[in-house]
Amino acid sequence: MAAPWKGIVRKIDDYRWEIPTSYKTGMLVPGLIFTSESMLGHLWEEQAFEQVANVAFLPGIVRHSLAMPDIHWGYGFPIGGVAATRVKDGVVSPGGVGFDINCGVRLVRTNLTEDEVRPKIEPLVDQLFVNIPSGLGSEGKIRVKEKELEEVMVRGSRWAMEKGYGLPDDIIVTEESGSMKGANPDKVSSKAKKRGIPQLGTLGSGNHFLEVEVVDEIYDLKAAKAMGIEALGQVLLLIHTGSRGFGHQICTDYVALLGEAVKRYGISLPDRQLACAPINSPEGQDYLAAMSCAANYAWANRQFILHWARESFARVFGKSQQELGMRQIYDVCHNIAKIEEYTINGKKEKLCVHRKGATRAFPAGHPDVPEIYRSVGQPVFIPGDMGRYSYVALGTEVAMRETFGSTCHGAGRVQSRAAAKRSLRGVDVARALADRGITVKTGSMASLAEEASEAYKDVSEVVDITHKAGISLKVARTKPIGVVKG
Repeated sequence: MAAPWKGIVRKIDDYRWEIPTSYKTGMLVPGLIFTSESMLGHLWEEQAFEQVANVAFLPGIVRHSLAMPDIHWGYGFPIGGVAATRVKDGVVSPGGVGFDINCGVRLVRTNLTEDEVRPKIEPLVDQLFVNIPSGLGSEGKIRVKEKELEEVMVRGSRWAMEKGYGLPDDIIVTEESGSMKGANPDKVSSKAKKRGIPQLGTLGSGNHFLEVEVVDEIYDLKAAKAMGIEALGQVLLLIHTGSRGFGHQICTDYVALLGEAVKRYGISLPDRQLACAPINSPEGQDYLAAMSCAANYAWANRQFILHWARESFARVFGKSQQELGMRQIYDVCHNIAKIEEYTINGKKEKLCVHRKGATRAFPAGHPDVPEIYRSVGQPVFIPGDMGRYSYVALGTEVAMRETFGSTCHGAGRVQSRAAAKRSLRGVDVARALADRGITVKTGSMASLAEEASEAYKDVSEVVDITHKAGISLKVARTKPIGVVKG
């Protein structure tokens, strides 16, 4: 363990490490980090450790300020942070959701095999790149007016599906059925709406991507079959994007508004980036209503992208959708705040669960898990970097008891984007990926360097921690063969 940790963190077991409330005067609950001893050093370097402690100051927080093993520095909350606050006397913080509201992952199974796709991977990746707008500031093929955008804000995936972009079954296997309740377009600024109109139906840039991947390992055959993952070599498609500039502007607007609310309500915080407001206050309710608009926008966004991905596969392989078998497995978000019920000190309480770079992981039998998965548990998707594995997992009862039904969301950075660009060149990253049998298409070589494998933790180590800690269980491992990067 790195020297700064000595005498601060208490080891609970090999995968749980506690920051006591004595670390900082004002912490209302301890911090709890799910990680391994070998990965602890990254936290100190990035100040993510400090952020876990700071989140513990939020009024109404219960049990712990939590961090997943993919934790790294973020705005206010660490990315990989989870915190639950009591609805009756707690606060909601935009920093606990993030700027890319409802950034999330949608996984699609196919009937195709690696042997069928490998010979056509370049034209497939080219077709996906052409058919799905990507890149910084990209504009979509969907043209909506403000009134229609407001319908998207309220209805989410269902609006897109009813316009012909997708299938009814897609909605069934989307978290919240693709539409959070309580969305109110009146609580969204005109600036956010102007940013959202042209970007609907776009992949975006940064760590957003499409990944054509192959099933490389199956750990739980029953759960895999329930998801339509049937054999090694089966081809899947992973979609990772969010609410684009629309969600970013909503977060920006409310960080400023709630920064003022902190003063009005006399809330004392160690970091102004934790700007918040009581959940039941007008400001808190307005933020949740606007955040829900962005979440619904993101689900509609991924719905459009799935539709165009299906079209792209059909064109390249000359097969019908029935022959391709491109069924959505599930869609989960990992930047969200949601009102959920948990048992605290023997009593059921409504909590506002902030998941910032963390995935919902509900167990078998939970009423919010679609019926198709109720016997096995909620699917969880944990993408890695472009050059290594991604994972399919399941939610668990342990997660419900310890992490408010949450687990990790990805590999987690070890280098900032700026540092990655200084040390790597996109053209070299593309060449290295090609040498590993991975075809990549991007509109920006600089963006490619930012997202290189070297900038991330090893996702296999991250997932191993969550599996052994019991907060999500491995179902399958996949490897990329084609990637579209924004």
